[in-house]
Amino acid sequence: MPLRLSAQSDEQLMKRASRGNDRAFEELYNRHARRLQGFFVRRLGNGELAADLMHDTFLRLYDARERYREGQNFRPWLYTIAYNLCKNHVRKTHPQPLPVSEGSDYLDDDTDVEVELDETILRDALREVLLRLPEPYAMLFSLHYEEELTIPQIAQITSLPEGTVKSRLHKTMNIIKQNLKQYESR
Repeated sequence: MPLRLSAQSDEQLMKRASRGNDRAFEELYNRHARRLQGFFVRRLGNGELAADLMHDTFLRLYDARERYREGQNFRPWLYTIAYNLCKNHVRKTHPQPLPVSEGSDYLDDDTDVEVELDETILRDALREVLLRLPEPYAMLFSLHYEEELTIPQIAQITSLPEGTVKSRLHKTMNIIKQNLKQYESR
């Protein structure tokens, strides 16, 4: 007796969807749509745009379903589509991202931030820092720390070497630490 759709892995559902099972695709949508929309909201700050891009992601996934290869991880594939849509949107609306200087003063590795502040204030401060990050760094932060994707998965999604992903995540964390330094316990 086959497993119910809700009991199947994403990869099993995608395999079924690739063979024309729309109910399997609907199950994938139900599992991932809300989180994916949250990804777009965090990256772009616009709920309507996030909903549009989330739907576009699933439309593209649906159109490409027959190209799914058995054994391929589903989430990195889904987020590759989302990442590219987000990157293209940012490119169209903000053609010149702000550069991050390699030798900047705020990239001090010894900074140890201990926050003794109400969580909502800190969360708001973090959100502000993330909004000011250059988009490639903010995107990597979101994929790793919010979407909980691994370094190899992010490398696959972004077509960057794993070492570059690690380096940029490290730099991003240093930027965040420097910007939140004011909340350090004294």
